[in-house]
Amino acid sequence: MTNTKEIQAIDSAHYMHPFTDHKGLADKGARVITKADNVYIWDSEGHKIFDAMSGLWCVNVGYGRQELVDAAAKQMAELPYYNSFFQTTNVPAVKLAEKIIKLAGDNYSHVFFSSSGSESNDTNIRMVRHYWATLGQPERTVIISRNNAYHGSTLVGSSLGGMGGMHAQGGMIPGIEHIEQPYHYGLAPDQDRDAFGIEAAGWLEKKILEVGADKVAAFIGEPVQGAGGVIIPPKTYWPEIQRICDKYGILLICDEVICGFGRLGKWFGSQLLGAKPDLMTFAKGVTSGYIPLGGVVVGKRVAKVLIEGGEFNHGYTYSGHPTACAVALANIEILENEGLVDRVLNETGPYLAKKYAELAKHPLVGGAETCGLVAGFVLIKDKVNHTHFDEDLGVGMICRGHCFANGLIMRAVGDRMIIAPPLVTTIAQIDEMMGLIYLCLDATLLDLKKLGAL
Repeated sequence: MTNTKEIQAIDSAHYMHPFTDHKGLADKGARVITKADNVYIWDSEGHKIFDAMSGLWCVNVGYGRQELVDAAAKQMAELPYYNSFFQTTNVPAVKLAEKIIKLAGDNYSHVFFSSSGSESNDTNIRMVRHYWATLGQPERTVIISRNNAYHGSTLVGSSLGGMGGMHAQGGMIPGIEHIEQPYHYGLAPDQDRDAFGIEAAGWLEKKILEVGADKVAAFIGEPVQGAGGVIIPPKTYWPEIQRICDKYGILLICDEVICGFGRLGKWFGSQLLGAKPDLMTFAKGVTSGYIPLGGVVVGKRVAKVLIEGGEFNHGYTYSGHPTACAVALANIEILENEGLVDRVLNETGPYLAKKYAELAKHPLVGGAETCGLVAGFVLIKDKVNHTHFDEDLGVGMICRGHCFANGLIMRAVGDRMIIAPPLVTTIAQIDEMMGLIYLCLDATLLDLKKLGAL
């Protein structure tokens, strides 16, 4: 049995975690996760926890899939690794590229592989700027993104993202502009939702005109903003974004790291929401997180210019890693054979939407909404007047604490509580998850009353 205190002490002494206050973690001690199966994880103390965040938005086919273990072992025994430099390739990478293009659709022709979403978004910027330079327009370098967006934590990724806390640590690269996010409940809850979607998309056109259309290279956005708190845009938003990009001839990048590979009920979120991006970033769900892999799905017009433009001086040691690609192929096969993408669209997604709509009856819940198997709501003080809790109260962290204590992984983003359960989650497990959510909301409500916050 794992010695929790010993692991926590070593962890504190040597392991630097991502996005962590390490002094606070050392005082408390890290939760040590030791095993997982289906939609559940267990810690070193034997507590069973419903993982309603799919790890970090990625374990789409659930834990314990022997098919993925076997795919990795088989490939490692044959060819564990080789690079894609020096005019070489490998079979799993070639087959995976072909498979992804078939899933993406007729607008695409090539795939560039990386190991993460962050690397992929770095790749996007290199591709976009090289594309315009090759076409004789090197001045088109500006990338427009959105406030509260998340596009990774490398210097390029964090610059593209719209999170001030990340910009404050390490700065930003030049040539990145931001517009406001399409957050209907947070910005204009009393406005018609569809009208707001058109208005929010219009902020892109205003920024293009402000910067100068001849300076703008691309717009990047997540179909549904994930780490920003599950911000689901109105249905009018993405078609209007597409129209504006087409009008000014700028490239459109959809960051599908969270939304891709079935999360929203389509293979890619842009297919559901009405966009036809030139580039699509992917990672996470392509292997269900079993092994690192990411990449960029490249549209035909971009690929043609890059391929005909000579050498593209960019790449990674692990581009097209054969073991990672073999696992991705096995993962996609599970998604297809078990009909998981269609199940999200037609069964579990609609059922989750129904259950989340009922959450509106709870006194703490505002703006509850879903898209496929991703969902969020706001912990709100007064729903009628849209009054929020004092930020210093940390109401989201209070709720998250109750979630952990009651066997539920649910993420807090400020005062928003978000979930993204594995795509294998059943109707019965959605009911189980909702029961835990209500339990934690009631406990949070009791705490807030004791604190005099209500």
